[in-house]
Amino acid sequence: MIAGLEKLLAEGKDSPELRFGLGNAYLNAGQPVSAAEHLEACLEQKPGYSAAWKLLGRAYQQQDLPELALKTYRKGISAAEEAGDLQAVKEMEVFARRLEKALG
Repeated sequence: MIAGLEKLLAEGKDSPELRFGLGNAYLNAGQPVSAAEHLEACLEQKPGYSAAWKLLGRAYQQQDLPELALKTYRKGISAAEEAGDLQAVKEMEVFARRLEKALG
């Protein structure tokens, strides 16, 4: 799956959806650094993409970057609130609270 998506990107078919798909695929493959790169690119193109904020936070957590993950979830909550994506708001609030508790 990753190879096919990377091929589309190499062909110049860049889009937020393609970057999200790549980020998700890399995250599922246990490659959070590559996932974060694509999710960051996705959010540069479409800053209000709630699901991308959520996955980017998870990618940072998997890289053991809890402060960056928390900052990402907070930005994601704002973006999701603006978009009216209440489910994403709730999920990221839970993730953020867990991180805040873990960080003390």
